[in-house]
Amino acid sequence: MVLTGIYWLLAIVIVIALIFTLTNGLHDASSVVATMIACKAASPVQAVLIVAVFGSLGVLFSGNQVADTVSAIVKLSPGIHLIHILIASILGAVVWNLITWKIGIPSSSTHALIGGLVGAAWIANGSNSILWGVSELFSGNHQLVGIMKVIVSLILSPVLGFVIAYVIQKISALLLRNAKFSINGTINKLQWIVAAALAFSHGSNDSQKITGLISLALISAGIMHSHAVPPLIKIAVGLVMFIGTALGGWKIMKTIGNKIYDLRPIHSLNSMLSSGTSILLATFTGAPVSTTHVVVGGIMGVGSADEYRMVNWNIGKEIVTAWFITIPCSAIAAAIVYFLMNGRIF
Repeated sequence: MVLTGIYWLLAIVIVIALIFTLTNGLHDASSVVATMIACKAASPVQAVLIVAVFGSLGVLFSGNQVADTVSAIVKLSPGIHLIHILIASILGAVVWNLITWKIGIPSSSTHALIGGLVGAAWIANGSNSILWGVSELFSGNHQLVGIMKVIVSLILSPVLGFVIAYVIQKISALLLRNAKFSINGTINKLQWIVAAALAFSHGSNDSQKITGLISLALISAGIMHSHAVPPLIKIAVGLVMFIGTALGGWKIMKTIGNKIYDLRPIHSLNSMLSSGTSILLATFTGAPVSTTHVVVGGIMGVGSADEYRMVNWNIGKEIVTAWFITIPCSAIAAAIVYFLMNGRIF
């Protein structure tokens, strides 16, 4: 009976994880194509298909570095208790993703998932069950692990996207100062290639967060004994992310593509190039990042390089606000879910 119960819980984890992946596709993947739609380099349908296809490929060919970082946050032995925590964590993140998607706030699915893990683990086993990473950072080895690694990467990645975009835009303005308007046709074609690369990097980074937790659930159920993600799980996550992207987070696309800066083709190209570079660097180092916030950082970077007074900094303020409220809100949601599960359901 215990074994059967674990299998039921495992099925629930996988289903909820795929629902989270769907909301992740609605949220973060929509930001990948926002700029090229805004400057009319591609129609919404074309852009969404690009990011859906190449984002799915990114899922299939992703590694395990980011997955290892996320799965190590909770310091608990595998078992049915950990599966309860994973269910509450992912449900809390889904609730927050749906709320912010509905009202068009470009919040971070990564923030939401990390907040869910923290909230559920804390209420279940106290703060000692979480790898905060503070002592490791200030020890002799200066290791960047756990929550500290997540926080540092989530803060630095959009800043890095901003800086790279600013530099590229300045260089582009110098090189293209005598270019004719017809150059926009070539730039728009290049956007398709860069958008595909950005979508691939997005898929490879974002998918690992959820596949890492599914692997942890499989280990807890005794089905696996290592953190290697089964190919079938990657295929399922890639397919669901494809569907989420195809459905489109249109409100978020409108916010990012039209409300931050008056984008021209060169701005879109450079912002996507900087975003893709930042996300790939993060993936190689095992750092989970928010695609939405990196893309916004890139747009603000190109806008600042051209005319900083024309950048809508209020959007940046909204995102900074989202940084501060997403983790605690999703943590509270996950804690409530765990309390209801522990007391009334399982």
